[in-house]
Amino acid sequence: MQLTKAEEQIMQVLWGLEKGFVKDIIEKFPEPKPAYNTVATFMKILKEKGFVDHKTYGKTFEYFPLVSKNEYSKSFLNKFLGGYFGGSFEKMVSFFVQQNDMDLKDVEELMKHVKKDLE
Repeated sequence: MQLTKAEEQIMQVLWGLEKGFVKDIIEKFPEPKPAYNTVATFMKILKEKGFVDHKTYGKTFEYFPLVSKNEYSKSFLNKFLGGYFGGSFEKMVSFFVQQNDMDLKDVEELMKHVKKDLE
């Protein structure tokens, strides 16, 4: 399942925290910080999507990821490759090389990292 940009921003924070309350998540955002109710709503959505769960402490929830950053990155990369490059790693690398005028060292680094993530 894919995350929206806002959901992914929240997950990036939660992955960094490993667990946290809504106030902890908000604290990590730059100014202007999102509203408490906005983040709380997104946490409910992320729970419904199966990305997070929570422990209950009275009326407050401590959230934690159910999907690791690595799992999500791998899934996203595979969908990205399939959707834009016909599943071809080589076509993707060629595209980035052409768009970014990369030298051989940069290409080798990119290939090393991406192939490792795909394994």
